[in-house]
Amino acid sequence: MAFKAFISGCATTALTAAERDLFAAERPCGLILFRRNVENPGQVQALVSDFKTAVGTKDVLVLVDQEGGRVQRLRPPHWLEMPPAQVFGDLYATNEFAGRRAAFAAARLTAAELHDLGINVDCTPCIDVRHPGAHDIIGDRSFSTDPQTVAVLGRAVMNGMLAGGVLPVIKHVPGHGRALADSHKSLPHIDVSRDELEAVDFLPFRELQDAPLAMTAHVLLPAYDERNPATLSPAIMKEVIRDQLGLTGLIMTDDICMKALSGTPGELTRAVIEAGCDVALHCSGKFDEIVDVAGAAPELTGESLDRFENAFACLHDPEPFDEAEARALVSEAAATRVARVGADPTEQV
Repeated sequence: MAFKAFISGCATTALTAAERDLFAAERPCGLILFRRNVENPGQVQALVSDFKTAVGTKDVLVLVDQEGGRVQRLRPPHWLEMPPAQVFGDLYATNEFAGRRAAFAAARLTAAELHDLGINVDCTPCIDVRHPGAHDIIGDRSFSTDPQTVAVLGRAVMNGMLAGGVLPVIKHVPGHGRALADSHKSLPHIDVSRDELEAVDFLPFRELQDAPLAMTAHVLLPAYDERNPATLSPAIMKEVIRDQLGLTGLIMTDDICMKALSGTPGELTRAVIEAGCDVALHCSGKFDEIVDVAGAAPELTGESLDRFENAFACLHDPEPFDEAEARALVSEAAATRVARVGADPTEQV
């Protein structure tokens, strides 16, 4: 039985009987976890195992946003606190080798924690280029204002994740860093020229075009499509993301529950697939919405299925690493900057 082209959230720390039955019948290709879904390692392992049993296979995506900084679903005391991406960008600006090494180490440590839980996808790295004066929804989640630095450190994080047996997700393609609004709350308009976007914002995505997984940005780019956000734009999905940037991996949407998009979950699921996304991501965990998404999502077939299978082919057993050395590298990087304390702006409640 085939998977359907959607990734779902769930309500709490364990699947309800209704969720279990729905997932068994509809077979989403993935489950995404939020802070509402996690308490301790044993509980997370049980939740992940229950989902895999429901869909009938271990070869299914289990995702979490564990970037570091403000965006970390898994928190102390059970899991490590990681610094935000900007810490590694700042270090790279003074010592390129040290910056790359620390970014890899942080990703490798995070991957080790996720792998132990049965989580095989981390929605990182955020390779949006930071722009002064833009909304803080990206902010220190970005490595740098320099696109080449973002690309280099994004690659380091990708490699660290893959070395730990976890799939990375590059985001938010084709770029969210210039947005003057938070797409969780409204639709950002990024009204700059094609030349500027291609020279700066698009560069990291072009450099990391071989990423196994990518996530879209809910932003309007009038230079390419005056009506449709990138996630809903066939022109941007095909002509920009696939053809111009050359992305070859499975492309999922950002959460279709976000206020940047208008429509019911089912309507949006159909629309994003028609636009060229491989998979719709639905995060709220609200059961009636999941039913709506499941009813609208097609089976994962053709090129989308090939990309799904190619992503799994990138997974392997974790490579050996020196955990103590990795911790020291990350601690040294974090010591150069006092990380911001603030609420996670991306968290589903």
